[in-house]
Amino acid sequence: MQNVEFKAELRDLEVARSQCRALGAGFVRVLDQTDTYYRIPDGRLKKRAVPGEPIEWIFYHRNDRPTSKMSHFMLYSDEQAKARWGVLPLREWLVVRKTRELWLLDHVRIHLDRVEELGSFIEFEAQVSRKNDVKACHQRIAELREAFSPILGEAIAGGYANLLDHLRHEPADEPDRK
Repeated sequence: MQNVEFKAELRDLEVARSQCRALGAGFVRVLDQTDTYYRIPDGRLKKRAVPGEPIEWIFYHRNDRPTSKMSHFMLYSDEQAKARWGVLPLREWLVVRKTRELWLLDHVRIHLDRVEELGSFIEFEAQVSRKNDVKACHQRIAELREAFSPILGEAIAGGYANLLDHLRHEPADEPDRK
C-alpha cells in the first residue's frame, strides 16, 4: 500500500480542530497509541498498541524530507509479524507515546497528535488508490497545508521516533566557564 504524507509542528490544537470542522472533516475518535520501533536492516518497523485493539505491526519505507512524501507500507497482525520476523525478540530502538485525534476529510486522514516529550503535531495522510493517484494525493496534501498554514510550525522530515532519538541524544549545553 502507499500513501502521501506530510507532518509538521502544530501551533494551536484548538484552532486545528476548528479548521477541520470548517473544511468538513469528520471527527472519528481519540486514540492513545504506543509505538515501539525496532531496528531492522531494511526499512522501518513499528509495533502499534492501542488499548482495546489488536496489536498492529507497520513495516514501511519512506524518505526523510520536510515536504510531502511517499510512504510504502504493509500492515501485519501480531501473528503475521511473528511469522515474518520470527519469534525471537527484535532489537527495540525506542517507544513513542501519543494521543491522536483522528479526523477524515474525503480520502485524507488528519492526525492531531500530542506526543510525549515532543509536543503537538499535525499529519496528513492521503491513501493512494485507483480513484486518487499519487499526483492527486500530493495536490490534496498541498491544499491542506495551505488551509492550515497559519497554525503550522516547522515541517518534520522524519518521524516522531527520529525526533525523540535526536532529543535524547542532543549534547547538553556546556556550562559557562569564566
